[in-house]
Parts: sequence; C-alpha cells; structure tokens
Amino acid sequence: MSSGNADQTKGRVKEAAGSLTGDKDLKNEGKVDQASGDVKNKVTGAVDSIKKKLTGK
Repeated sequence: MSSGNADQTKGRVKEAAGSLTGDKDLKNEGKVDQASGDVKNKVTGAVDSIKKKLTGK
C-alpha cells in the first residue's frame, strides 16, 4: 500500500498530464488519487494520535 503523500503526488501528475493532453478521464483519476492520499494521511494521523494517547508516548 502506498503512502498518502505518494498518492497525492501521483494524483497531481495524472491531473497535470490530463490537463495537458485534454484527457478528462486521466484528469479525474488524478483528482481521485489526490483525495485518496488526503484520506490516508488523515487516517494515519488519527491512528497516531490515538496511539500516543493510549501509550503516553
């Protein structure tokens, strides 16, 4: 599984490529990848926060 940051970067590249080539599907796929990366980062942050509260570290 790739990290959220990697998905966001991949999404930006796809969106830019889609814009340059006029490929709406690729552009939309890039937007989905970016959103997926954002969700992964938020979930990871929440899990880390819970772990810190439970372990005190």
